Amino acid sequence: MNLRQQAREDARPEVHARPGRFEADAVMGVIAREWILYGQSWRATTFAAVVEPTLYLLCFGFGMGALIGTLAGYSYIDFLGTGIVAVSVMFQSMMPAVINTFIKRRFLHTYEGILAAPVDVRELVTGEALWLAMRSGVYGCVPLLVAVGFGLRPGLGMLLVPFVAFLAGFAFALFGIWISAVISSVRSMDYVFSGLFTPLFLVAGTFFPLTELPDWVQTAAMANPLYHAVELIRGAVFGGMDAGSALVHVGVLLGFIVLMWFLAAFQMRRRVVD
Repeated sequence: MNLRQQAREDARPEVHARPGRFEADAVMGVIAREWILYGQSWRATTFAAVVEPTLYLLCFGFGMGALIGTLAGYSYIDFLGTGIVAVSVMFQSMMPAVINTFIKRRFLHTYEGILAAPVDVRELVTGEALWLAMRSGVYGCVPLLVAVGFGLRPGLGMLLVPFVAFLAGFAFALFGIWISAVISSVRSMDYVFSGLFTPLFLVAGTFFPLTELPDWVQTAAMANPLYHAVELIRGAVFGGMDAGSALVHVGVLLGFIVLMWFLAAFQMRRRVVD
């Protein structure tokens, strides 16, 4: 190690695993920090979050919708619009969680500074994921508003969509944070985006019903959290979902959140503290 590298190592704050109970104030501190940083980049973030799903909806909805007409008893643009809400939530939570968290940890050493304060790894992971969940929960509703503008009939059930979007966003943010702590280089993200993101949003009933796929794919899709988010959003918007099915979908998302929270906290501790 040369003198310059040694100087950088000596200048880094010492990170310790703070023992003690889980504190909400520390989580709120992490969220407040992200909110302040968001104020400096909200225009670009909002532009990407609004334009991309809207283009998906317009191009696929009107392009393929003219050929398909109705699907599963709904106009195709209505069917697609509700699915794009869930996809938008996934992209707005999971992608920043993978990319931004990796950069903060590997290159900016942001987490070393945060953990030098009275913040635990669990609180750091929770705060980061909650912030992404809140942000994606808001941006995820944009495709729904666009669909309403093009004929989707509004209803009281739509008031539940932001809550479903928040729940799904929290799950995918934790998933992304765990992935960012597992991968060891920027090039590894190619495997994540191509090998994980694409199957997740293609095999979730977003663009077409899963009933058109082979039985084994339908079975595998039951483990896809995006599928359960899509079903909950469609159930809220269109109605007709029974309480038992809704509880199953919510239960899967909650179980996924618990699993990813433990994995993300464990792996982040290994990377930053141990």
